[in-house]
Amino acid sequence: MQVTVRFFAGCRETAKADSASFDLPAGANVDALRAAISERLPALAGYAKQVRYSVNWEYVTPDALLSDGDEVAMIPPVAGGV
Repeated sequence: MQVTVRFFAGCRETAKADSASFDLPAGANVDALRAAISERLPALAGYAKQVRYSVNWEYVTPDALLSDGDEVAMIPPVAGGV
């Protein structure tokens, strides 16, 4: 199956891309995708362990199963204030 990963904030700067496609075996979960991201884009390995993941615009846990065509976003923690 193929999923698209969208990168935001520091992830996008580090990846030097807005998104990337990943081929994963059927039944893969977000944790397996995280490992694939770290392997293919080693510069993102640190982010891959610390960001929140959303699948099709809903936050998920690492054990969430993925489906073909899913859009996964890597969303780093955001700091801010007044």
